[in-house]
Amino acid sequence: MNIARRLRYHAAVHLAGAPVLRWRQFRDVRRHRRRYRHGDGPLAPPLMGAYRMKRLLSQQYLAGNYVNGVRKVAWFASGAPVEILQALGFFLYCPDNHAALCGARSLAVDYCETAEAEGYSQDLCSYTRTDIGAMLRGASPVGRLPRPDLIVCCNNICQTILHWYTVVADHYRVPLFVVDTPFLYGEAKPHQVDFVQRQLEELAATAERISGRRLSFRRLRQATRLGRLATELWLEILLRAKTRPSPISAFDAFINMGPIVALRGEPATVDFYRDLLAEIDRRIAGGVGAVTDERHRLLWDNLPIWYRLKWLAERLANHGANVVISNYTYGWGELAPMMDEDRPMASAARVYLHALLNRSVRTKVAVMRRMVDDFALDGVILHSDRSCKPYSIGQIDQRAHLAGDLGVPALMLESDHNDARVFAENPVATRLDAFLETLD
Repeated sequence: MNIARRLRYHAAVHLAGAPVLRWRQFRDVRRHRRRYRHGDGPLAPPLMGAYRMKRLLSQQYLAGNYVNGVRKVAWFASGAPVEILQALGFFLYCPDNHAALCGARSLAVDYCETAEAEGYSQDLCSYTRTDIGAMLRGASPVGRLPRPDLIVCCNNICQTILHWYTVVADHYRVPLFVVDTPFLYGEAKPHQVDFVQRQLEELAATAERISGRRLSFRRLRQATRLGRLATELWLEILLRAKTRPSPISAFDAFINMGPIVALRGEPATVDFYRDLLAEIDRRIAGGVGAVTDERHRLLWDNLPIWYRLKWLAERLANHGANVVISNYTYGWGELAPMMDEDRPMASAARVYLHALLNRSVRTKVAVMRRMVDDFALDGVILHSDRSCKPYSIGQIDQRAHLAGDLGVPALMLESDHNDARVFAENPVATRLDAFLETLD
């Protein structure tokens, strides 16, 4: 049976799927070049690297349709330590990334309603409801979801993640490993790093039993090295937004962040971000800005509104405003200096402790304050995300600090990252337009 499954996996993913996905990328690039030949409008043409990103993620989701019985599968939360799982040969699936994809395709509401019909509250995170709905249906826009053999999460993002992944583990009747990260009010203390490192070592032992393999230091070192390289490249991409005009917007970063979330530690991810950085540098050399008439530079706080990215980008660009950076995307790059392949367990403990949502509001304000200076920002949009309470808490104080102490205008924009039912276009448009007029 395993031989038959392996043959089917190889035929579907490599012999048939890979050529089709390469052809689709080629077709999309050709359409892009015809459509954006003249570069009209307030926005520069989208980055062509996005088509390669689409192929990378499509290849992973395609493989997930056929992987059961071929490789052990681990579902992991976006803030969980994937390097250990990669080094043990698990096929990795990230529900958070899948939920964002559903949101970007405007499909999340259907899955949320499926979860709500089973009793899950509309007040829960819309990522959670999206993925639980897809799980209950047994299908999604990417086909069949791979059945997990192990589920790993880390509470450095929020407490909801723990309950979300407990539901998933109960549904599939598989082990759940939770990495507990103490909340930080400053830099991590040595005893906190040791506490998390011991848990990572326990995770390695658990994952070894499930995978049937021994954890190789060489493979762990390689996964950490590739993860560091990809993270450094991602950080360099975001730092290019310091250029005037910025060659990228936060919306470009939202679109292209999938591999750094779901495919960290993969050679293809390093290659992708290296090519994307080269494309951005060509834009800089040609004086191309993401917004053709950049007059205002903004920071976006919190998760994106996935189902309205294009609408928001165009609305802002019509006022000469470019959201050049987001602390959400920046959080996936700022910890690159902490990653050390020669000390993979200890450095992983430190990295996963210092996730932005595992630090105090004061730290978050300090990060935003530094970004205002580093990126020469004129204003901040605080996305008050209805169902991401950990990210939204403290925003009223943050707005007061930015406006009062720094003199930086800040707009509070109420919406939800995945649930389009709570997005009110007219009030959002009115508030955006009024805010942008104050910057002129």
